[in-house]
Amino acid sequence: MSQEIDWTDYPCDGFYDELVAAPGQPRAVVRALLADLAELGTEELAVRQEAADVSIKEMGISFTVYSEEGGTIDRSWPFDVVPRVIPQSEWQRVEAGLKQRVQALNLFIDDLYHEQKIIADGVFPREVLAKSVNFREQCIGVNPPLGIWAHICGSDLVRDADGCIYVLEDNLRVPSGVSYMLENRLVTKRVLPELFEHYAPLPVDDYPSQLFDTLAALSPRPADYPQVVVLTPGIYNSAYFEHAYLAQQMGAELVEGRDLFVDGDDCCYMHTVDGPERVDVIYRRIDDLFLDPEAFRPDSALGVPGLVRAWKAGHVALANAPGAGVADDKVVYAFVPEIIRYYLDQDAIIPNVPTYRCMEPQDLNYVLEHLHELVVKPANESGGYGMLIGPAATAAERETFAAAIKQDPRNYIAQPTLKLSTVPTVVKKGIEPRHVDLRPFILSADRQQVTTGGLTRVALRKGSLVVNSSQGGGSKDTWIVSEDVASEPLAASSAAESQPASSGQVTQTQTQNQSTR
Repeated sequence: MSQEIDWTDYPCDGFYDELVAAPGQPRAVVRALLADLAELGTEELAVRQEAADVSIKEMGISFTVYSEEGGTIDRSWPFDVVPRVIPQSEWQRVEAGLKQRVQALNLFIDDLYHEQKIIADGVFPREVLAKSVNFREQCIGVNPPLGIWAHICGSDLVRDADGCIYVLEDNLRVPSGVSYMLENRLVTKRVLPELFEHYAPLPVDDYPSQLFDTLAALSPRPADYPQVVVLTPGIYNSAYFEHAYLAQQMGAELVEGRDLFVDGDDCCYMHTVDGPERVDVIYRRIDDLFLDPEAFRPDSALGVPGLVRAWKAGHVALANAPGAGVADDKVVYAFVPEIIRYYLDQDAIIPNVPTYRCMEPQDLNYVLEHLHELVVKPANESGGYGMLIGPAATAAERETFAAAIKQDPRNYIAQPTLKLSTVPTVVKKGIEPRHVDLRPFILSADRQQVTTGGLTRVALRKGSLVVNSSQGGGSKDTWIVSEDVASEPLAASSAAESQPASSGQVTQTQTQNQSTR
């Protein structure tokens, strides 16, 4: 018989745990869930984890990593069966904050490509824009549909030891990961059906239809069902699984650059067996510089010659719009609270992580003196690469980074080392806390929509703060749950003699495991 999980032995170690307030004390929204997981036991939970791993392989859920030899390796998506749970009341505030943030960023991007009022008014430094690697002069004066530049945004959220949620960074170029959010839910339904049905987390499976509606709203031709395509770099791209998955779920064509062409009428067409077919909206998963060899890199074999010309003419919509990445810059991130205040006359609902701007002399001096305490990030790296994690770095590494910061202060920001929140995670010895972040996705067109939860990424290595899958991270299903749902454990609700757990302690029910377990 599987050994019950004893939550009194679960260590919090000074971190905020999303499910356990203190050893033996569950957070209110998961009191019943933790009692059910306790009864399920370590051995049975390991069996469910193994079933999840098998399901992922059978479903072909994978991601691609690039090897040191220059090749690619496909790996099964790493997934942990214990869900991360967020109360619905808290999520409503997060959702409002994300909508506010993306609305302000879209106004900011549009302003930069037009009058640049925020610079003229002294709120945003001209030198930051001058050294932006993602500002596209080719986009100056362009008016994308509805004035929206970043139609799909993935903002990374973290919770610190104080229990507060902060925005860690914004991803507005080609944010990835939403397909794994959807697949995580499907796998959870497979391996923990009894728990999933009992606690009824808010659904996420309507995202593909929401994405299609967002893209369709951008179409230059009025139609009930415009021609929407997903433009991928090809099978060797690390996110190709997601490109194919979203195209299939939306009922859209998955195309590469060679499948499209721009004719003399400045319209974009797709090659089909029945001849050319006009394309209305392109959900592009190709970086700006490779999108159109006429407008950007002439040596690009991935893009479509003349595509930017067709976009400027208003004959095809591009999501996200070229140039949206100007707001991806981590130095721009440091100004987002001011950006929100400038365009919306509001304070940010979700705060930034406290951030030092190395371009400012006072901040620069502080950062150089406290490198051993800080995380330093270059402006435009992603995936956890190029950072200095001060407490884990050697003296030589800190010295090298200090020289780089002094040489180009504008290219760096620094932040305190966060105590990322944790979630119980299945390990060989049972269950232990692992650090997590969260990437919700925000859709913007004729309306704004936010995924109910998002992609929870988990650092599977003990003590690690790196959640990226390419560096040993994995993911969890994210449940948004109403506080008044499932107030008593599944076993207790199905056995008259069982009593619900008290509000303070996770009690161990004596009811036998259900046959489904």
